[in-house]
Amino acid sequence: MLSYLKLIKYDNLLIIALAQLCIKYGLFEPFGIAITLNGFGIALLIIATLSIAAAGNIIIEIYDQENVSSKSLINRTITEKSANRLFIILNVIGVLIGFYLANLIGRPGFAALFVVLSGIFYIYASYLKEVLVVKNIIIGLLAALSLVTVGIFDLLPAITAKNRESQTVIFSIILDYAIFAFLIIILREIIKDCLNIDRDHNTGMTTIPIAMGKIRTIKLVGLLGTLPIAAVVYYIYTYLFSNSQAVIFVLVLLVAPLLYFVIKSLTAESDKNLILLKGLLKIILVIASLSLLLYQFVLK
Repeated sequence: MLSYLKLIKYDNLLIIALAQLCIKYGLFEPFGIAITLNGFGIALLIIATLSIAAAGNIIIEIYDQENVSSKSLINRTITEKSANRLFIILNVIGVLIGFYLANLIGRPGFAALFVVLSGIFYIYASYLKEVLVVKNIIIGLLAALSLVTVGIFDLLPAITAKNRESQTVIFSIILDYAIFAFLIIILREIIKDCLNIDRDHNTGMTTIPIAMGKIRTIKLVGLLGTLPIAAVVYYIYTYLFSNSQAVIFVLVLLVAPLLYFVIKSLTAESDKNLILLKGLLKIILVIASLSLLLYQFVLK
């Protein structure tokens, strides 16, 4: 059982579910925003999203086990046949629930989103993993879409001429968080490439660390780490500046860890340092998700 949980990367899936729940119950419910999905509907949306994401993690692992030096679970604790079967089952679950939800809200065309996501994961695993930079961007976009999906299914169908302004504000907040998640995930993916540089080099893959060198890439990560900091500072100035408690919260729990990340990245050399930085980014994602629950106290 534990092997299967590791195969689908359950910890990453839990962060996605947490973020989606915080959007629903931190942004939508407290402000009386017009929505489409009830509790059962949002549960189905989360299951569909997680099923597609889990299937994507499996197909990536299946292709990854072809690498000679890979630490893939496939053929070590889980057979490739079992992994392929689970990949198909999870995809079917995700797509079918997507079709059901799309018809439930009267927007059958929205079902295409889950089909596209499923296809992107497969294309990524089989082709795009070996394309420089593109693979990092794809993973970041997929993570961002997991947040935007909540707005697409729950918020957009309920927009009317009267509530358009308030609905647009809420959706823009979701987009801001999606952009932040996109930046953080890209940083994590580059760090993972640094950790896997020897394996990727042996299998002929071209990643940023292989093209630039590991040390230079780590320095690049440090420089890129200033982007989410700039985004958060801009967000504070634009939306939260009048609320001192909110500003302090964001500075202490988001900006400070990001600054620490940048400083450590510029001096990191060992894999131990990189593992620490990768874990720190995961914690930042959790904190950012939980911060959605504070809007009901900040904006009211």
